Amino acid sequence: MYYTIYQIVDKLNSAGEDIQERIESEEYLALVRKGFKEWDNAETFEKKEYLRKLLTNAGAINMITDDLVQLFIDWIKTYHETHFLVIREIYKNEGITRGEIWSNLNDSYPREDSMEADLYKLLIRDLSTGGIIRQYRPTNYDGSFRKMSRKSPKSTTLTSAFDTTKSYELTELGKRFVHYTMEEVVTKVSE
Repeated sequence: MYYTIYQIVDKLNSAGEDIQERIESEEYLALVRKGFKEWDNAETFEKKEYLRKLLTNAGAINMITDDLVQLFIDWIKTYHETHFLVIREIYKNEGITRGEIWSNLNDSYPREDSMEADLYKLLIRDLSTGGIIRQYRPTNYDGSFRKMSRKSPKSTTLTSAFDTTKSYELTELGKRFVHYTMEEVVTKVSE
């Protein structure tokens, strides 16, 4: 834990003196306390890294509210590493389908009625209802989602867990989550 604290402080010090007020504020210190509580309970090194990056970026960059930082800490606590694998695939390949995500992470497709397919559908549903990912939908000029026509041929089977026709993307909230937790955003201020 001490090395993680050192990494955060080192990154924040390299960002410049103008963030000193932020990192000494009670609001930021409350985030740090909550973040390190979850850091202690994190099961994987990856989750600890997400928390480190989030706390560092939240100290140096004021692009989102502290409430959103707290939400992101909760997401790190709630989601399993397999959720993060799916998020990473969508982040790296916007417009990717569920079938493409699966094939990027696995060697072969299981049966539709298998435990693996059920688990995969659960992961996608968790992330969709959690507001991190969504199926791609076109928008109009002001960002409103356009209605999509439902004229599809009659089929005798349900949509596959490994569908290759509907693409997925990160929501705007999901993009911020990835930006703050999976990227090193803090940069040195030029002198």
